Amino acid sequence: MAGRIRQSDVDEVKARTNLADIVGDYVTLKPAGVGSLKGLCPFHDERSPSFQVRPQVGLYHCFGCGEGGDVYAFLMKMDHVSFADAVERLAARIGYALHYEDGGPAAAETGNRARLIAANAAAEEFFRERLGAPDADIARRFLGERGFDPVAAERFGVGFAPNSWDSLGAHLRGRGFTADELAASGLVSTGERGSAYDRFRGRVIWPIRDVTGQTVGFGARRLLDDDKGPKYLNTPETAIYHKAQVLYGLDLAKREISRAHRVVVVEGYTDVMACHLAGVDTAVATCGTAFGVDHIKVLRRVLGDDSGLGEVVFTFDPDAAGQKAALRAFGEEQRFAAQTYVAVGPEGLDPCDLRLEKGDAAVRRMIDTKRPMFEFVIRQALGKYDLETVEGRVAALRECAPIVAGIRDPALRPGYTRQLARMLGTELAEVQAAVRTASAGTNARGTRPDERRAPASAEREISAPAQPEVTLAGLGNDPATRLEREALMAVLQYPLHVGADRAAAVSRVGLSSATLAVVRDAVAANLDTFGSSGWAARIADDVPAPFAGLVRQLSVAPIPARDEAGVAAWASSVTASLLDRELLRRKADALGRLQRTEAADREAVTGIQHELVQIDQERARLRGE
Repeated sequence: MAGRIRQSDVDEVKARTNLADIVGDYVTLKPAGVGSLKGLCPFHDERSPSFQVRPQVGLYHCFGCGEGGDVYAFLMKMDHVSFADAVERLAARIGYALHYEDGGPAAAETGNRARLIAANAAAEEFFRERLGAPDADIARRFLGERGFDPVAAERFGVGFAPNSWDSLGAHLRGRGFTADELAASGLVSTGERGSAYDRFRGRVIWPIRDVTGQTVGFGARRLLDDDKGPKYLNTPETAIYHKAQVLYGLDLAKREISRAHRVVVVEGYTDVMACHLAGVDTAVATCGTAFGVDHIKVLRRVLGDDSGLGEVVFTFDPDAAGQKAALRAFGEEQRFAAQTYVAVGPEGLDPCDLRLEKGDAAVRRMIDTKRPMFEFVIRQALGKYDLETVEGRVAALRECAPIVAGIRDPALRPGYTRQLARMLGTELAEVQAAVRTASAGTNARGTRPDERRAPASAEREISAPAQPEVTLAGLGNDPATRLEREALMAVLQYPLHVGADRAAAVSRVGLSSATLAVVRDAVAANLDTFGSSGWAARIADDVPAPFAGLVRQLSVAPIPARDEAGVAAWASSVTASLLDRELLRRKADALGRLQRTEAADREAVTGIQHELVQIDQERARLRGE
């Protein structure tokens, strides 16, 4: 089991990474004040930019939708990867060797992974270049006959493996890759006599990429009549390629899947290409294996599958193999919170053939006319029985009643109960009784039918915050709150201009806003790391979860300054004003105590007078007098 990445490495990688460089790969950023950048939010649709990035602070925040965090949070949200994956990805980007605790992978292993990624990238480049060679005419014809021109081939990275024994291997060895690395990557195989040869020969090639867009393997389709291998051949299981966990096209589809909360699962590489070219850009496909539990986990992260509002659309061929695949998918569909559907093309055409024969609109129409998965399964089940006989109708009802009982939306069950009765030609009361019995059987096992789709908490992988986040907009804009807010902005955004001593003084000031006082207390608790790398992010991590968004907003909110000198003046001014206000409060308190003190108590009077003199001197220093 992979161990935990050492915390010092996590901090170091983040300190060495420029947040603007990472965000800039996804968002066009423009200057928005000193040390601040702004762009259109990648997490929601907007016309005016409200997505703020502060590279020096290491945080981003969208004032439109509330998304925010550090560079790891950005990658996890954008590319739907785990925290460890985000750290490892950034470490590889800057060439930093990570260390693991509790038996995690050694540096050699992570280095080997980087070499396998590099070998696959070099192989993809080789295959793509060879698609234009004279001997690749058969591959170009294959693609053209399926409606894919060179632009489409380039878009999906399609290539060609020459029909030779060692073309790829020789090319990669010339690029510095060792025989062991080529074998570990699955790009070459070893014969009975120990000689190495290219795994893919004389085939059209599709690069298989993980969710981050890195090529981890390949799928290859047979072209030559004398090729005795399987019709489709994939990379074998390697350290970076696990066919049960990758989906072809997910790197291209992930953003639209996340935005639209819909994914279309098709059966092959050409079907993915056809769907995307037809405008169905949420299409993905499995890679040489059946759709399974690990695929569901991947898609649930991308879908944000926690509300039940999403859609998962499966396309199946109408033949026996397609029906078997549909029933297998139905057996796992309860793991989705999203609604599941089936889309079948007219005349049994798959998306690729449908696009070729009837055009792009027909592919879109096929997906739009999807049917609920349970309806499709009911019809498939009924087709197995002779409904002209009593025995056939009874057997069909026995199989279909649990399907109706398992429909998540209780409002739909009565309608499908009536529809099942009509399909069977059976009395409605008889079908209702069978559905009730099936429902009771499910309850007896401890699960309500309307809960069968809800995954267990251990599988959900997505959790909603216990409380709504606190935001700047909810603070109010009275002068006192505005001053407190800006002073904390200065402490979080420009610690070097504020200085440790003044920040400590600010952390002791009484605030009128109880909400901002939570942030102040987190500042006080972390003064020992004041101004260090990731200072503001550390405060965001330390406050209670509902306040983290507020810290991020305070850390990236624009300030009224045009240059560094203006920033320094502003930071000094707002913190001095807050401290002056606190001194004024202390002065009023001291004057009140002086009035209540008996004149005869000279020692107490002298002490308070001395305190008042010190307060006035401190106020004068703050004002530069």
